Amino acid sequence: MSENKFYHAGTNYFAPYYAAIKQACLIQQTGIVTKVVGLTIEAEGIKAAVGEICRIFSEESSRFSLAEVMGFRAETTILMPLGSLEGVKPGSRIHATGKPLQIKAGQALLGRVVDGLGQPIDGHRFSGVEINVNNNPPHPLERKPIATVLETGVKAIDCFLTCGEGQRIGIFAGSGVGKSTLLGMIARSQGVDVNVIALVGERGREVKDFIQQDLGPVGLKKSVLVVATSDQPALVRVKAAFVATAIAEYFRDLGKSVMLMMDSVTRFALAQREIGLAVGEPPTTRGYTPSVFALLPRLLERAGAGKKGSITALYTVLVEGDDMNEPIADAVRGILDGHIVLTRELAQANHFPAIDILQSVSRLINRITSP
Repeated sequence: MSENKFYHAGTNYFAPYYAAIKQACLIQQTGIVTKVVGLTIEAEGIKAAVGEICRIFSEESSRFSLAEVMGFRAETTILMPLGSLEGVKPGSRIHATGKPLQIKAGQALLGRVVDGLGQPIDGHRFSGVEINVNNNPPHPLERKPIATVLETGVKAIDCFLTCGEGQRIGIFAGSGVGKSTLLGMIARSQGVDVNVIALVGERGREVKDFIQQDLGPVGLKKSVLVVATSDQPALVRVKAAFVATAIAEYFRDLGKSVMLMMDSVTRFALAQREIGLAVGEPPTTRGYTPSVFALLPRLLERAGAGKKGSITALYTVLVEGDDMNEPIADAVRGILDGHIVLTRELAQANHFPAIDILQSVSRLINRITSP
Protein backbone atom coordinates (compact mmCIF):
# COMPACT_ATOMS: atom_id res chain seq x y z
CA MET A 1 0.00 0.00 0.00
CA SER A 2 1.35 3.41 -0.98
CA GLU A 3 2.42 5.70 1.84
CA ASN A 4 -0.16 8.33 2.77
CA LYS A 5 1.38 11.75 2.18
CA PHE A 6 -0.58 13.14 5.13
CA TYR A 7 0.91 10.59 7.52
CA HIS A 8 4.35 11.10 9.06
CA ALA A 9 5.89 8.28 11.03
CA GLY A 10 6.69 9.11 14.62
CA THR A 11 4.17 11.98 14.84
CA ASN A 12 1.79 11.80 17.76
CA TYR A 13 -1.39 13.39 16.42
CA PHE A 14 -3.15 12.93 19.74
CA ALA A 15 -0.60 14.92 21.79
CA PRO A 16 -2.57 18.21 21.87
CA TYR A 17 -5.77 16.39 22.84
CA TYR A 18 -3.94 14.45 25.54
CA ALA A 19 -2.47 17.68 26.94
CA ALA A 20 -5.90 19.35 26.95
CA ILE A 21 -7.48 16.40 28.78
CA LYS A 22 -4.61 16.34 31.26
CA GLN A 23 -5.04 20.05 32.07
CA ALA A 24 -8.85 19.92 32.21
CA CYS A 25 -10.51 19.85 35.61
CA LEU A 26 -12.76 16.79 35.43
CA ILE A 27 -13.69 16.78 39.12
CA GLN A 28 -15.76 19.54 40.72
CA GLN A 29 -13.97 20.91 43.77
CA THR A 30 -16.63 21.23 46.47
CA GLY A 31 -16.31 22.38 50.06
CA ILE A 32 -18.43 23.87 52.81
CA VAL A 33 -18.50 27.23 54.57
CA THR A 34 -17.44 26.88 58.21
CA LYS A 35 -17.25 30.49 59.42
CA VAL A 36 -18.04 34.04 58.33
CA VAL A 37 -16.35 36.74 60.41
CA GLY A 38 -16.45 40.36 59.31
CA LEU A 39 -15.21 40.55 55.73
CA THR A 40 -13.76 37.04 55.55
CA ILE A 41 -15.21 33.61 54.79
CA GLU A 42 -13.58 30.40 55.99
CA ALA A 43 -14.17 27.18 54.07
CA GLU A 44 -12.94 23.60 54.22
CA GLY A 45 -12.79 20.84 51.63
CA ILE A 46 -11.57 22.81 48.59
CA LYS A 47 -8.08 23.16 47.16
CA ALA A 48 -8.13 26.47 45.32
CA ALA A 49 -5.25 28.76 44.41
CA VAL A 50 -4.87 32.33 45.64
CA GLY A 51 -6.83 34.62 43.33
CA GLU A 52 -9.22 31.89 42.19
CA ILE A 53 -12.94 32.67 42.02
CA CYS A 54 -15.36 30.43 43.94
CA ARG A 55 -19.16 30.19 44.00
CA ILE A 56 -21.00 30.00 47.32
CA PHE A 57 -24.50 28.51 47.03
CA SER A 58 -27.43 29.29 49.28
CA GLU A 59 -29.41 26.25 50.39
CA GLU A 60 -32.75 28.06 50.06
CA SER A 61 -32.30 28.85 46.36
CA SER A 62 -30.10 28.16 43.36
CA ARG A 63 -28.50 31.59 43.59
CA PHE A 64 -24.82 31.87 44.34
CA SER A 65 -22.39 34.53 45.52
CA LEU A 66 -18.88 35.02 44.19
CA ALA A 67 -15.82 35.08 46.41
CA GLU A 68 -12.08 35.18 45.81
CA VAL A 69 -9.45 33.09 47.58
CA MET A 70 -7.21 35.39 49.63
CA GLY A 71 -5.09 32.90 51.58
CA PHE A 72 -4.94 29.82 53.79
CA ARG A 73 -4.70 28.90 57.44
CA ALA A 74 -3.73 25.22 57.88
CA GLU A 75 -6.49 23.30 56.04
CA THR A 76 -8.84 26.28 56.01
CA THR A 77 -9.28 28.43 52.91
CA ILE A 78 -9.86 32.15 53.50
CA LEU A 79 -12.03 33.98 50.98
CA MET A 80 -13.52 37.44 50.57
CA PRO A 81 -16.92 38.10 48.98
CA LEU A 82 -17.48 39.88 45.68
CA GLY A 83 -21.12 40.55 46.50
CA SER A 84 -23.84 40.03 49.08
CA LEU A 85 -23.65 37.03 51.42
CA GLU A 86 -27.35 36.99 52.16
CA GLY A 87 -28.54 33.41 52.71
CA VAL A 88 -25.05 31.98 53.34
CA LYS A 89 -24.75 29.94 56.54
CA PRO A 90 -22.49 27.24 58.04
CA GLY A 91 -22.52 24.23 55.73
CA SER A 92 -23.31 26.17 52.54
CA ARG A 93 -21.73 24.55 49.49
CA ILE A 94 -18.77 26.25 47.86
CA HIS A 95 -17.45 25.37 44.39
CA ALA A 96 -14.06 26.35 42.96
CA THR A 97 -14.20 27.58 39.35
CA GLY A 98 -10.54 26.87 38.63
CA LYS A 99 -9.82 30.31 37.14
CA PRO A 100 -9.30 33.91 38.27
CA LEU A 101 -11.62 36.82 37.55
CA GLN A 102 -12.14 37.40 33.82
CA ILE A 103 -14.17 40.04 31.98
CA LYS A 104 -15.45 40.57 28.45
CA ALA A 105 -13.91 43.33 26.34
CA GLY A 106 -14.61 44.62 22.85
CA GLN A 107 -15.75 47.61 20.81
CA ALA A 108 -19.23 47.17 22.32
CA LEU A 109 -17.83 48.55 25.60
CA LEU A 110 -17.63 52.10 24.21
CA GLY A 111 -20.33 54.29 25.70
CA ARG A 112 -21.16 51.72 28.39
CA VAL A 113 -21.06 51.71 32.19
CA VAL A 114 -19.91 48.54 33.97
CA ASP A 115 -19.49 47.62 37.62
CA GLY A 116 -16.32 46.64 39.45
CA LEU A 117 -16.53 43.09 38.06
CA GLY A 118 -16.98 44.18 34.43
CA GLN A 119 -20.75 43.52 34.31
CA PRO A 120 -22.95 46.15 32.58
CA ILE A 121 -25.17 48.22 34.86
CA ASP A 122 -26.71 50.46 32.20
CA GLY A 123 -28.81 47.96 30.26
CA HIS A 124 -28.35 44.84 28.13
CA ARG A 125 -25.29 42.64 28.11
CA PHE A 126 -22.66 42.74 25.38
CA SER A 127 -20.43 40.19 23.68
CA GLY A 128 -16.67 40.26 23.51
CA VAL A 129 -13.47 38.35 24.13
CA GLU A 130 -12.59 37.21 27.64
CA ILE A 131 -9.52 38.84 29.14
CA ASN A 132 -7.76 38.39 32.47
CA VAL A 133 -7.99 41.19 35.00
CA ASN A 134 -4.61 40.57 36.65
CA ASN A 135 -1.92 41.09 34.02
CA ASN A 136 1.76 41.90 34.29
CA PRO A 137 3.09 45.36 33.39
CA PRO A 138 4.80 45.71 29.99
CA HIS A 139 8.43 44.64 29.88
CA PRO A 140 10.67 47.68 30.54
CA LEU A 141 12.63 47.13 27.32
CA GLU A 142 9.45 46.84 25.23
CA ARG A 143 8.04 50.24 26.18
CA LYS A 144 8.19 52.86 23.45
CA PRO A 145 9.90 56.13 24.42
CA ILE A 146 7.44 58.94 25.10
CA ALA A 147 7.96 61.57 22.40
CA THR A 148 4.47 62.82 21.39
CA VAL A 149 2.74 65.69 23.16
CA LEU A 150 -0.82 65.05 24.34
CA GLU A 151 -3.07 68.10 24.38
CA THR A 152 -5.47 68.04 27.31
CA GLY A 153 -7.38 71.22 26.48
CA VAL A 154 -6.47 72.75 29.86
CA LYS A 155 -4.15 75.70 29.21
CA ALA A 156 -2.34 75.54 32.54
CA ILE A 157 -1.40 71.90 31.89
CA ASP A 158 -0.59 72.23 28.18
CA CYS A 159 1.62 75.30 28.70
CA PHE A 160 3.42 74.63 31.98
CA LEU A 161 2.93 70.90 32.71
CA THR A 162 2.97 69.43 29.21
CA CYS A 163 2.06 65.73 29.11
CA GLY A 164 3.07 63.09 26.58
CA GLU A 165 1.22 60.07 25.22
CA GLY A 166 1.94 57.21 27.59
CA GLN A 167 2.77 59.40 30.59
CA ARG A 168 1.30 58.75 34.05
CA ILE A 169 0.23 61.83 36.00
CA GLY A 170 -1.22 62.21 39.49
CA ILE A 171 -3.74 64.89 40.48
CA PHE A 172 -3.24 65.61 44.19
CA ALA A 173 -5.85 67.57 46.14
CA GLY A 174 -8.03 67.61 49.21
CA SER A 175 -11.77 67.06 49.14
CA GLY A 176 -13.97 69.50 47.23
CA VAL A 177 -11.19 71.24 45.31
CA GLY A 178 -12.20 70.14 41.80
CA LYS A 179 -10.46 66.85 40.92
CA SER A 180 -13.49 65.24 39.27
CA THR A 181 -14.35 68.43 37.38
CA LEU A 182 -10.80 68.59 36.00
CA LEU A 183 -11.05 64.95 34.88
CA GLY A 184 -14.29 65.74 33.06
CA MET A 185 -12.70 68.73 31.30
CA ILE A 186 -9.83 66.57 30.07
CA ALA A 187 -12.12 63.69 29.04
CA ARG A 188 -14.22 66.00 26.84
CA SER A 189 -11.39 67.83 25.13
CA GLN A 190 -8.29 65.68 24.67
CA GLY A 191 -7.76 63.88 21.37
CA VAL A 192 -7.34 60.20 22.21
CA ASP A 193 -9.18 57.24 20.73
CA VAL A 194 -10.68 55.81 23.92
CA ASN A 195 -11.33 57.03 27.47
CA VAL A 196 -11.46 54.49 30.30
CA ILE A 197 -12.72 56.10 33.50
CA ALA A 198 -12.72 54.32 36.86
CA LEU A 199 -14.81 55.75 39.69
CA VAL A 200 -13.62 53.86 42.76
CA GLY A 201 -15.37 54.37 46.09
CA GLU A 202 -17.37 57.38 44.90
CA ARG A 203 -20.79 58.44 46.17
CA GLY A 204 -23.62 56.92 44.16
CA ARG A 205 -25.08 60.37 43.50
CA GLU A 206 -21.86 61.55 41.85
CA VAL A 207 -21.81 58.83 39.18
CA LYS A 208 -24.73 60.13 37.12
CA ASP A 209 -23.67 63.73 37.76
CA PHE A 210 -20.23 62.94 36.35
CA ILE A 211 -21.72 61.26 33.26
CA GLN A 212 -24.24 64.00 32.48
CA GLN A 213 -22.47 67.17 33.61
CA ASP A 214 -18.71 66.55 33.58
CA LEU A 215 -18.43 63.99 30.76
CA GLY A 216 -21.41 64.82 28.55
CA PRO A 217 -22.77 62.92 25.51
CA VAL A 218 -19.68 63.70 23.40
CA GLY A 219 -17.25 62.38 25.99
CA LEU A 220 -19.38 59.33 26.81
CA LYS A 221 -19.47 58.22 23.17
CA LYS A 222 -15.79 57.21 23.24
CA SER A 223 -15.59 56.29 26.92
CA VAL A 224 -15.93 53.22 29.12
CA LEU A 225 -16.92 53.82 32.74
CA VAL A 226 -16.06 51.36 35.51
CA VAL A 227 -18.02 52.18 38.66
CA ALA A 228 -17.67 50.76 42.18
CA THR A 229 -19.47 52.99 44.67
CA SER A 230 -18.58 53.28 48.33
CA ASP A 231 -21.29 50.81 49.40
CA GLN A 232 -19.71 47.97 47.41
CA PRO A 233 -17.52 45.35 49.17
CA ALA A 234 -13.88 46.32 49.58
CA LEU A 235 -12.73 43.62 47.16
CA VAL A 236 -15.06 44.91 44.43
CA ARG A 237 -13.62 48.41 44.84
CA VAL A 238 -10.11 47.02 44.46
CA LYS A 239 -11.12 44.93 41.45
CA ALA A 240 -12.66 48.00 39.77
CA ALA A 241 -9.22 49.58 39.45
CA PHE A 242 -7.77 46.43 37.89
CA VAL A 243 -10.80 45.94 35.60
CA ALA A 244 -10.43 49.49 34.25
CA THR A 245 -6.71 48.95 33.68
CA ALA A 246 -7.36 45.63 31.90
CA ILE A 247 -9.90 47.32 29.58
CA ALA A 248 -7.38 50.07 28.82
CA GLU A 249 -4.74 47.41 28.07
CA TYR A 250 -7.13 45.68 25.67
CA PHE A 251 -7.57 48.84 23.59
CA ARG A 252 -3.85 49.66 23.83
CA ASP A 253 -2.98 46.26 22.37
CA LEU A 254 -5.23 47.12 19.40
CA GLY A 255 -2.88 50.03 18.67
CA LYS A 256 -5.14 52.77 20.06
CA SER A 257 -4.23 55.81 22.12
CA VAL A 258 -6.04 55.37 25.45
CA MET A 259 -6.65 57.79 28.31
CA LEU A 260 -7.10 56.00 31.65
CA MET A 261 -8.58 58.12 34.44
CA MET A 262 -8.99 56.83 37.97
CA ASP A 263 -10.79 58.63 40.79
CA SER A 264 -9.32 57.87 43.21
CA VAL A 265 -6.20 55.92 44.14
CA THR A 266 -6.72 56.84 47.79
CA ARG A 267 -10.05 55.01 47.98
CA PHE A 268 -8.42 52.05 46.22
CA ALA A 269 -5.77 52.03 48.95
CA LEU A 270 -8.40 52.32 51.69
CA ALA A 271 -10.26 49.32 50.26
CA GLN A 272 -7.05 47.28 50.17
CA ARG A 273 -6.36 48.33 53.77
CA GLU A 274 -9.77 46.88 54.76
CA ILE A 275 -8.85 43.62 53.06
CA GLY A 276 -5.39 43.46 54.60
CA LEU A 277 -6.63 44.07 58.13
CA ALA A 278 -9.42 41.51 57.67
CA VAL A 279 -7.01 38.73 56.67
CA GLY A 280 -4.62 39.50 59.54
CA GLU A 281 -1.92 41.77 58.09
CA PRO A 282 -0.19 44.05 60.61
CA PRO A 283 -1.01 47.76 60.29
CA THR A 284 1.91 50.07 59.50
CA THR A 285 2.01 53.80 58.71
CA ARG A 286 -1.39 55.36 59.53
CA GLY A 287 -2.97 51.92 59.59
CA TYR A 288 -2.08 50.96 56.02
CA THR A 289 -1.02 47.34 55.61
CA PRO A 290 2.09 46.22 53.65
CA SER A 291 -0.09 44.86 50.83
CA VAL A 292 -1.28 48.40 50.04
CA PHE A 293 2.22 49.59 49.18
CA ALA A 294 2.97 46.34 47.34
CA LEU A 295 -0.19 46.66 45.22
CA LEU A 296 0.26 50.31 44.19
CA PRO A 297 3.20 49.75 41.78
CA ARG A 298 1.53 46.62 40.38
CA LEU A 299 -1.45 48.76 39.41
CA LEU A 300 0.25 51.97 38.33
CA GLU A 301 3.07 50.36 36.30
CA ARG A 302 0.57 48.67 33.97
CA ALA A 303 -0.20 52.00 32.30
CA GLY A 304 2.18 53.62 29.81
CA ALA A 305 3.37 53.03 26.28
CA GLY A 306 3.40 49.51 24.85
CA LYS A 307 4.59 47.93 21.61
CA LYS A 308 1.65 49.34 19.62
CA GLY A 309 -0.58 51.84 21.39
CA SER A 310 -0.26 53.74 24.63
CA ILE A 311 -2.12 54.35 27.89
CA THR A 312 -1.88 57.89 29.21
CA ALA A 313 -3.02 57.71 32.83
CA LEU A 314 -4.43 60.31 35.20
CA TYR A 315 -4.81 59.21 38.82
CA THR A 316 -6.44 61.41 41.44
CA VAL A 317 -5.12 61.24 44.99
CA LEU A 318 -7.37 62.47 47.80
CA VAL A 319 -4.79 63.76 50.27
CA GLU A 320 -5.67 63.53 53.95
CA GLY A 321 -6.01 66.93 55.62
CA ASP A 322 -4.42 68.65 52.58
CA ASP A 323 -1.12 66.99 53.59
CA MET A 324 0.81 66.35 50.37
CA ASN A 325 3.30 64.14 52.24
CA GLU A 326 0.84 61.63 53.72
CA PRO A 327 1.76 57.95 53.02
CA ILE A 328 -0.38 57.26 49.93
CA ALA A 329 0.40 60.61 48.29
CA ASP A 330 4.11 60.12 48.94
CA ALA A 331 4.12 56.56 47.56
CA VAL A 332 2.11 57.43 44.44
CA ARG A 333 4.20 60.52 43.70
CA GLY A 334 7.33 58.36 43.71
CA ILE A 335 5.87 55.97 41.11
CA LEU A 336 4.26 58.35 38.60
CA ASP A 337 5.85 60.52 35.90
CA GLY A 338 4.57 63.80 37.30
CA HIS A 339 2.01 65.38 39.57
CA ILE A 340 -0.53 68.20 39.41
CA VAL A 341 -1.35 69.85 42.74
CA LEU A 342 -4.71 71.52 43.33
CA THR A 343 -4.78 73.86 46.33
CA ARG A 344 -7.68 74.91 48.51
CA GLU A 345 -6.46 78.52 48.57
CA LEU A 346 -6.93 78.88 44.81
CA ALA A 347 -10.30 77.13 44.96
CA GLN A 348 -11.49 79.47 47.72
CA ALA A 349 -10.44 82.40 45.52
CA ASN A 350 -12.78 80.98 42.83
CA HIS A 351 -9.83 80.14 40.56
CA PHE A 352 -10.63 76.94 38.64
CA PRO A 353 -8.99 74.63 37.86
CA ALA A 354 -7.14 75.33 41.10
CA ILE A 355 -3.73 74.18 39.78
CA ASP A 356 -0.69 75.38 41.71
CA ILE A 357 1.92 75.52 38.95
CA LEU A 358 4.88 75.96 41.31
CA GLN A 359 4.07 72.81 43.29
CA SER A 360 3.34 70.74 40.17
CA VAL A 361 5.80 69.08 37.80
CA SER A 362 5.87 67.03 34.60
CA ARG A 363 8.99 64.88 34.50
CA LEU A 364 8.94 64.61 30.70
CA ILE A 365 8.32 68.24 29.74
CA ASN A 366 11.95 68.87 28.72
CA ARG A 367 12.00 65.76 26.53
CA ILE A 368 8.78 66.32 24.60
CA THR A 369 8.92 70.11 24.21
CA SER A 370 11.42 72.50 22.68
CA PRO A 371 12.34 76.06 23.73
